[in-house]
Amino acid sequence: MTTHVKRAFKYRFYPTDAQAAELSRTFGCVRKVYNMALAASTEAWTRQERVNYNATSAMLTAWKKTEELAYLNEVSSVPLQQALRHLQTAFTHFFGKRAKYPRFKSRKKTRKSAEYTTSAFRFRNGELRLAKMSEPLRIVWSRPLPEGAKPSTVTVSQDAAGRWFVSLLCEDPSVQPLPATGQAVGVDVGLDHLLTLSTGEKIANPRHERRDRAALARQQRRVAKK
Repeated sequence: MTTHVKRAFKYRFYPTDAQAAELSRTFGCVRKVYNMALAASTEAWTRQERVNYNATSAMLTAWKKTEELAYLNEVSSVPLQQALRHLQTAFTHFFGKRAKYPRFKSRKKTRKSAEYTTSAFRFRNGELRLAKMSEPLRIVWSRPLPEGAKPSTVTVSQDAAGRWFVSLLCEDPSVQPLPATGQAVGVDVGLDHLLTLSTGEKIANPRHERRDRAALARQQRRVAKK
């Protein structure tokens, strides 16, 4: 029996100047909407009230109509809605006592990212086009996607070094469960042997650290002189 498992495939891409500018604006708008919704939810929490996703979505619609926040209309609305959904998930974990209270996103410390669902991107013939963009992303396909895979979610991010990455969430039909044997095996971790099984089988310790110890010492001496 084939099991459909969702897997994320991450690739590096090189945006054009126009794409980089559009994504940078989107990152800023996502952070702005998240922080404003969190501030509104915090204010309501002081009054012992809860604000759900529908309420914050209505707030977003109202914010877009103001002159001060009219620039939110310049980017795709999907990443903004996804930011509100992530905030709702964070509050769900908080109220369920599985996480701390959500924190505001910092411009310098928070990871820059934006999430697009199927209505905000088009993937066809190995080309990925995001909303508000006329050209596909120049992606370095370091590994192929599963045959016939169609991304359900696309997340674009930029790290502290300025590198751009895109993560595609797809269903991987190639994952198949192993047949049940009804047997159990005990595992013991040792020093002379990496693992010893209850069946008597012993797995040797590869001792990678000992093999690379001389090279590691050389590199440490080089670093000490810098």
